[in-house]
Amino acid sequence: MLNIVTGFFSGIISGMGIGGGAILIPALIMLEELSQQTAQGINLTYFIPTAIISLFVHMKNKNVEIKTAAIIGSCGVVGSLAGSLIAVFASSGLLRRMFGIFLLFVGIYEIYKGYTQKNNS
Repeated sequence: MLNIVTGFFSGIISGMGIGGGAILIPALIMLEELSQQTAQGINLTYFIPTAIISLFVHMKNKNVEIKTAAIIGSCGVVGSLAGSLIAVFASSGLLRRMFGIFLLFVGIYEIYKGYTQKNNS
């Protein structure tokens, strides 16, 4: 049941464009006791159908700039190759720390952004 709830909330976050991995990866590690590499691999597999559905909805609502998406997507392919090699050869502990630091920076940015938007309103 926890996996169903985790998948549902990850899907909501993915559909918003935030990235369901922020929920899915820690949940898989804590609830299923999977390695960081396995959790990331599951997240990437999970991402494919959620991204397709989200992309369809956003394109239907004309929220996608094709030229910008193509440039970023092309660079993302190169980055994903580099990231995959790092993930395969790095230890789970190092990947977990890197992911934690990433989430920390995202959290700090979101708090800062919310604070500055509140003060500018």
